[in-house]
Amino acid sequence: MNSPLLQLLVLAGIAVFLILRLKSVLGTRDGFEGPPRSGLPETTKPDPKREFEVIEGGPDPDITDHVPENSDAAAALAQMKRIEPDFSVTEFLQGARGAYEWILMAFERGNLDEVTPFLSEDVYEAFAQVVDARQEQGLSVEAEFIGVRSITMADASFDDATGAAQLTVKYVGELISVVRDANGEIVEGQPGQPKRQKDSWTFERVMGSDDPNWRLVATGE
Repeated sequence: MNSPLLQLLVLAGIAVFLILRLKSVLGTRDGFEGPPRSGLPETTKPDPKREFEVIEGGPDPDITDHVPENSDAAAALAQMKRIEPDFSVTEFLQGARGAYEWILMAFERGNLDEVTPFLSEDVYEAFAQVVDARQEQGLSVEAEFIGVRSITMADASFDDATGAAQLTVKYVGELISVVRDANGEIVEGQPGQPKRQKDSWTFERVMGSDDPNWRLVATGE
């Protein structure tokens, strides 16, 4: 046997040996196999659910975003939510923002009929007296609402006996209001000149009742 042929047989034998050796170490892959393991023991793999676990009984951000967490107001709001789980402080404030413009402009223009169902008897009487006094003096009001600059929850209370909830909201609004006498002369305000107005309004409603409407029961600054 010549030397080149002998070298070829030796190399072939070495190759077969290496293939068999690697097969015994790595094993074979038959059909579908799952992806290789990450190398972490099963007990140490992070659980995605644990990262997003919510602790029951924690602070309600719908309350604590608007009043201090451990305040009487927060406790009152929590009571309201227990009676009406769908009640939302944030949504209430959104409605109170719209109610401010609607009621304020009805008062400024002397047209209380459309807002009467949303006013307590005392508030209606107070508004009506001012409107009647203007008419008796021959005064007219030109009003334009610019917007609500800020709105905050100032206080909240709840009566366990009656289920009545009261929410006090502080507003900073901006409007143009010009008062003219019977001759058309300006007696208050300036055309095109906005003024800021601060108000504190208290709304009331019996939680759990069929009537969803809040009524304005008190006003102040």
